[in-house]
Amino acid sequence: MIAKRTNSDNKDFQELVKELDLDLKMRDGKEHIFYAQLNKTDSLKHVIVVYDEAEPIGCGALRKYSEKTMEIKRMFVPLKKRRQGIASFILKELESWGKELDFGKCILETGKNQPEAIKLYKKNKFKVMPNYGHYKDVANSICFEKALEIMT
Repeated sequence: MIAKRTNSDNKDFQELVKELDLDLKMRDGKEHIFYAQLNKTDSLKHVIVVYDEAEPIGCGALRKYSEKTMEIKRMFVPLKKRRQGIASFILKELESWGKELDFGKCILETGKNQPEAIKLYKKNKFKVMPNYGHYKDVANSICFEKALEIMT
């Protein structure tokens, strides 16, 4: 696996996000319109696309949330590539990049209809936190946080 740092103009990222959005539309049902407005990708400066040779097999992105907090967005691994450690690899790459950018914490939101995502974040030492921002009063959302270790 090779991780490529890029931005939201990357064509492979855009294709993976199309797959992600189709999956989320099925899972979220009527609530998808609300979530879709919060997941625009046209100006993401910090995107990771993971490749198996030339094949894009997963993605994730960072967005500045506050001065010392980054938000993880658009995490996705296609169904046929899951359960191979790709998503955990992407998270580690995003955390490393966040540390390089001098962030001290990362946060993220996922839906209660995504049990595999919830399991992934817990496995990678993310802790459930109160829902934040636009997700504050959204019953279907579950938010996570993780302090980033200081680079030495």
